[in-house]
Amino acid sequence: MLLQQNWVSPHWAWQSLGKPFLLFVFLMLQTADLQARRGHQFVWKTGHWGRCIGDCGSGGVRSRAVWCTHAEGWTTFHANCDQQNKPESQRRCFKVCDWHLELFEWEVSGWDRCGLVPAAGAEAGAEVCVTAQHGLQRRSVRCLQKLNRTVVSSEICEYFSPQPPAEQACLVPCPRDCVVSPFSGWSPCGPGCARSLQHRTRAVIAPPLYGGAPCPNLTESRACGAAACPLGEEQHTYSLRLGPWGECRLPHPKDAELAGRTMLDLGSDSGERSTSGLGGSHAQHAAGEVEIGFQTRQVRCVRSDGKHAALSLCLQDPAAAVTSRSCVIPKDCTTSEWSPWSPCWRSCGWGSVAAGLRSRRRRVRSVAVGTGKPCPELEEREACSGGGKASLQPCPRFAWRTSEWKACQVSLLLDQQDPHHQKQAGLCGGGIQTRVVYCAQIIVELGTHRPKEVARPVDGKLCQGPAPASSQLCHLPCLAECAVSSWSPWGPCLPESCQHRHGGRGFRMRQRQVVVDPVGTLAGCPHLVESIPCEDARCHEWEVSEGACVTERGHCGPGHRVLKAVCKSRKGEEVPHHLCSELPHPEVVACEVPCARDCVLSEWSPWSPCSHSCSSKNAEGTQSRSRSIVALPAEGGKACPPERALQEQRACNEHPCVHFFWEVSPWSSCSEDVLGTALNVTSSWSGEPSCGVGIQTRKVFCRKSTSGQVTPKRCPESIRPEAARPCLLPCRKDCVVTLFSEWTPCPTACQPGNSTAVKQSRYRIILQDSASGGQPCPDTLYEERECEDVPICPVYRWKSHRWSPCVLVPASVRQGLPGQSEPCGHGLQSRAVTCLSEQGGSAAVGDCVRWAGAMPALVQECLIPCKDDCTFTPWSKFTACSSDCDTARSRRRSLTGRSRKRDKCQNTEVYPQVETEPCPCEAFTSQPHGNWSDCIITGGPPELQLGMPAQGAARECGQGVRLRAIACYDRSGRLVEPSRCSTTGYIEEPCTVPCPFDCRLSDWSSWSPCSSSCGPGVRVRSKWLKEKPYNGGRPCPKLDLRNQVHEAVPCYSECNQYSWEVGPWSPCKINSEQNSLHCGEGIQTREVRCVSTAEDHSEEAVPNALCSQAEVPEAVQKCTLYCPSECAVSDWGQWSPCPQVCDPNIMQIRTRQVLRSPLSSKACPEESQMKPCILNQNCFQYQYNLTGWSGCQLGANATCGHGERRRLLSCRRSDGATVSMQLCQRLHLEKPVPTSSRCVVGCAVDCQLSPWSAWSQCSHTCGAGGQMVRGRSVVLRAAGEGRPCPEQLSQHRSCPVKPCYSWLLGPWSPCTVQGGQCGDGLQVRNLTCVVHDASVSATSKPVENALCGELPSKENVLELPCSVPCPGDCHLTEWSEWSSCELTCISGRSFEPTGRQSRSRAFIVQAAENRESCSGQEMETRPCSGGKCYDYLWQSSPWRDNVRTVWCQRSDGMNVTGGCPLRTKPAEVRHCSPPCRKPFSYCTQRGVCGCERGYTEVMRSNGLLDYCVKVPGLEDKKADVKTIAGKNKPVNSKMHDIFKGWSIQPFNPDGKLKIWVYGVSAGGFFIIIFLIFTSYLMCKKTKQHQSPPPQQKPLTLAYDGDIDM
Repeated sequence: MLLQQNWVSPHWAWQSLGKPFLLFVFLMLQTADLQARRGHQFVWKTGHWGRCIGDCGSGGVRSRAVWCTHAEGWTTFHANCDQQNKPESQRRCFKVCDWHLELFEWEVSGWDRCGLVPAAGAEAGAEVCVTAQHGLQRRSVRCLQKLNRTVVSSEICEYFSPQPPAEQACLVPCPRDCVVSPFSGWSPCGPGCARSLQHRTRAVIAPPLYGGAPCPNLTESRACGAAACPLGEEQHTYSLRLGPWGECRLPHPKDAELAGRTMLDLGSDSGERSTSGLGGSHAQHAAGEVEIGFQTRQVRCVRSDGKHAALSLCLQDPAAAVTSRSCVIPKDCTTSEWSPWSPCWRSCGWGSVAAGLRSRRRRVRSVAVGTGKPCPELEEREACSGGGKASLQPCPRFAWRTSEWKACQVSLLLDQQDPHHQKQAGLCGGGIQTRVVYCAQIIVELGTHRPKEVARPVDGKLCQGPAPASSQLCHLPCLAECAVSSWSPWGPCLPESCQHRHGGRGFRMRQRQVVVDPVGTLAGCPHLVESIPCEDARCHEWEVSEGACVTERGHCGPGHRVLKAVCKSRKGEEVPHHLCSELPHPEVVACEVPCARDCVLSEWSPWSPCSHSCSSKNAEGTQSRSRSIVALPAEGGKACPPERALQEQRACNEHPCVHFFWEVSPWSSCSEDVLGTALNVTSSWSGEPSCGVGIQTRKVFCRKSTSGQVTPKRCPESIRPEAARPCLLPCRKDCVVTLFSEWTPCPTACQPGNSTAVKQSRYRIILQDSASGGQPCPDTLYEERECEDVPICPVYRWKSHRWSPCVLVPASVRQGLPGQSEPCGHGLQSRAVTCLSEQGGSAAVGDCVRWAGAMPALVQECLIPCKDDCTFTPWSKFTACSSDCDTARSRRRSLTGRSRKRDKCQNTEVYPQVETEPCPCEAFTSQPHGNWSDCIITGGPPELQLGMPAQGAARECGQGVRLRAIACYDRSGRLVEPSRCSTTGYIEEPCTVPCPFDCRLSDWSSWSPCSSSCGPGVRVRSKWLKEKPYNGGRPCPKLDLRNQVHEAVPCYSECNQYSWEVGPWSPCKINSEQNSLHCGEGIQTREVRCVSTAEDHSEEAVPNALCSQAEVPEAVQKCTLYCPSECAVSDWGQWSPCPQVCDPNIMQIRTRQVLRSPLSSKACPEESQMKPCILNQNCFQYQYNLTGWSGCQLGANATCGHGERRRLLSCRRSDGATVSMQLCQRLHLEKPVPTSSRCVVGCAVDCQLSPWSAWSQCSHTCGAGGQMVRGRSVVLRAAGEGRPCPEQLSQHRSCPVKPCYSWLLGPWSPCTVQGGQCGDGLQVRNLTCVVHDASVSATSKPVENALCGELPSKENVLELPCSVPCPGDCHLTEWSEWSSCELTCISGRSFEPTGRQSRSRAFIVQAAENRESCSGQEMETRPCSGGKCYDYLWQSSPWRDNVRTVWCQRSDGMNVTGGCPLRTKPAEVRHCSPPCRKPFSYCTQRGVCGCERGYTEVMRSNGLLDYCVKVPGLEDKKADVKTIAGKNKPVNSKMHDIFKGWSIQPFNPDGKLKIWVYGVSAGGFFIIIFLIFTSYLMCKKTKQHQSPPPQQKPLTLAYDGDIDM
């Protein structure tokens, strides 16, 4: 029942809760499944990263698209994909900007070696290599930041240039097997019956390359053929074999008191040795203690067959074997723990790409003892990334900067031409201006990326690229004085204003014009108007003209003239009458017309010019006029007036000779207009409104010509000059200087305590001078101060204590070993060495290791003499040397104790008691070394601070010195310091650099007068040669035959400057001898003279040559004095003018009047004349004419630069004559322009160089061949005809030959086994301090070790363990000689720049039993230069019995093994294919089957032998068969093949003719002779009394071997 109840409760629970639970579980499973399926069905996809955008540097951002896709490819919501694995859509990047170009660069390494590239799918060895194989070589390509060489992303560099390729195809030569030489000869066998081996060796000539086969065995051995020795009769030799020394160990504790040990007591300075017992534990040792232990070795006697034998067979006294020795227990160097890392140090950086550095140190606690490990590095550095970006300063950049140009200086240019020219004022024209060029630091602020100017000068080496020019050509305007024309004539008396009609006070004035405007002068122009006060001033005047005389009755007698008055202005223009004052009176003037009997007078002549321009007390102006008698009166007529009535005179120019003018002072400087008196001018007409408008003032006063200032009323107010004018205020300029440069660095390394104080300096540069009241420049441009906190080097020193007693191998150890048991011989002794501070207190060992140099030796060898040894006192000191160089010095020692009685100790050859050596000699000789230096001109400006302008130029020529270095040697020929022979280390010799001399001309002569008196002409001036140029001076201009150079400029003379002045005609003079009536034709004269029309000459006479000779007026002319009652006419009037355009149809007319009618009916002469207007006769045309341009004219004080060229204007008449300009001006012709233009005369500028730099450090610290160099640069390039820049911009000189001291390692000695014949020994070499001059052929001479300083590093080992093989041991031979240098070549051309050479060692087997265990040949290869290409070709001997020898030969004739390709190796044995198995067949030389002798071949259709058939009729076939069958082949197979088908064989088996062939030939010969002789006898005719027939020459037949014979 209880059970049932227990079951019902769960059942009820299941009934009530089971279904919902199942449903929940089902839903959970579905959800999990859905999640799982969604994880597999939906995946994230990303696009490509976009470009980096944002700020320059590391603040950029790049983005990419991220989306969710279904497995089938369609895109869905992001929520369907797993959010935890969503890829990032943005990342930070480095944004590259254009200015980053200077910060990053590609770093490309060299190409690696070419490596083989396996072909895809190709089997190994499938392809046969012929010449080379395809390969690939790689290199590293990285993008680096230039400042600290850290690697950054390649994208930064790709922004500026594409990435260089990192791979390229290449060729790899075919595999080459190891090449070895031929074997040497066999070594000789030993004597006697011992079973020994003989061997032969070969050497490696070329190593295996590119996968070639390795080297074969270099040794071959074989047993000697000697018979075995009978038992017991073997002959042996014995050798003492020494084993290696064992480990150094301390003796057993019970032997401690014998061994002892010495420790360094670093805690106290007493230096007392403490010898402590050796306890059971050796762990508690003080640091740096020296423990002396012992080591042992085995000694054995070895027989010649390699077996061991009794020691007594090798040593007579086995106790003499050295089997133990003292040694130092090795201790390694111990150091402290590393200090913490220093902070990461970064001076600057761009963004996050810069890496910094940090370091840490450790100290030495105890030094290495014995063979212990030496001390490791004590300082370690590593790259680090800085912490915060904020503290990091951006990296500086540097660029060239300049000050403003200084003022233009003409003297700098003149100094080049003549350094001694007078420093005159007013120089102008071409010049040179300079500025300071310096390197400045520019900081680009991160984030802003705009350069922030920091004008701080730095070292010029930091700026890249060429520096800007520091000087240039410039132009200084020339001062031009004001030039004015001559005064015009005085004008009429005019009132100041013409408003008043009536006369009153006024002024007469005259003017002059400005011809040349002033340039750069304060004086300005002189006054241009002068005036004279006058009283009757009128603006308008009546002009009165008289009419004809009208008689009152009849044709003659009294009458009247009517006056006609016209009101005219002072300019001659007609104006209304009311402007003139009262009318003129009278209006009618009486006159008279001569009757027929009256005297006739001419009209009054014009008034002559006034004799004076003004009136004074001493001189008054007058003018006159005259008239003459034209016709004489008849009786009853009116008589002629007396002669005085024919002249009239009147006063003129009555005004006094005093004139007045306005005079002005120079304008004041521009100042501020405080009172507002300047014109109301806005500042807009100023280019710089900030500077404003000011005012200039000047004084104006009236001045009298003869005295000083007068009242202003005396000068016309209307032309009074202004006293104030507006002006531009000059802008105020403050002085601008750079910041101070950085202080020059103080030394970071510590300085010795007794050194002088180190100073540091800084400077700044003036960029702009102050002007117009600006802030002045500071006085201090250079500052200096002492360095603060310069570390003083600490002073430590080693203190050495006394040596311990000599420690030997403990007695217990010695007694247990074979050898000497007496406690004597060689041992070791030690001492304590402590470190002391400067004050004498103890210090850590590490301090002395760092500051006090090498530690003194802790251990040294010592000797305890044995009872049989010779003992001596220590050596005495050497005796003193005299001053003589040829003396010697000596030292002595003497025997002590029992040694004095031993005979062997008395032998001074073995035990010397006196030592002698030559005294050191202080005699030195010098030898010149190297070439002479360039000629060095001494004297010039001192070395200047950077950025400071040079003051004065360096001398380029003249006296100098040239130097030659010397090498100084002591008496024994050793190189010593050159100061021992000469204070400078040089031989000096005076030299001269020839100075260039320019062409020198004289100064210009004065200008000649103008060549023309009317119109344009030329003025000339000249220079002449004073000194010709030489040594490359400036050349002369083109000279004429008289060595002169001329300059001509156009000039113009006014045509009315000189004019002909004529006096009045004299009365007509009648020749009274021929004419009693004193009338009719006669002559009259007048005075003609040339006068100057210039005002200041007041018409004084000048030479007639100055006036135009073509226009000389007549001085004599015919005249007529009409007789009484004759018709009298006046002189001819002027011809009427011709029109401007000449026309012959237009007439020119002149008229005359009848002055008196005749009494008779005789007609009067003609009253008018006409003539046509003919060109260039009586009609002229006028035009302006221009001369050619003049040369470029410079200012008076200028030598080059801007000038002006002119051309002159003249008036030319149509017949070519030059006439007064007024004739052209009257016609109002158009003037040609321009008459002047700007031009430039090129400046001849010599090349200007900077001063020489200081001499550089010597290129070699010691030895010969060192060079010092100094240089200069071009500051200003040559221009025009200036001296060009010299080619030599640098000078070299050899350095004095300082001795080079170096440690020289001697050669290794042979392996020596001390005390034995074989086994383990030592190879040693010496380390010597030598002096030499570092040249290739230098001879080294040994000197004291102290001169070489510290011993070389640990790599230079002076002892090496080695072994001498004992009988029966295998051993390696000595190294072979290096092979010749061989290049790797493809088709005869070198594949690599360097070649290779090899050497090898073979192993030698001495006993047959050890042959299996001996191996280990060695090979070395090294690069070499100057190699050759070698070919390897197969060679073969002739075939012998189908066998020949084939070998490989190098192209230089050496037979080698390896090197030739095996696939081309010729066959060594010849085989027929198929083989010759037919009866009576054999293999022929041609490699085909043939038949034996006596048989012939029957061939198949395919050319192969079918079978052999016997040749019929052969007698000796059996013998032949036997003979032939025994041979493999006939000797002469070719002849055999020819004759083998014949039934009779003429040849022997050896190829020679058989005897029967010779017999047949001889028989045939005799038969022929017989037949000829018989024919002769039969044909001969019998003749008596005939002489015998002549003897016949015998017929000789020669057999030439031809078979047809």
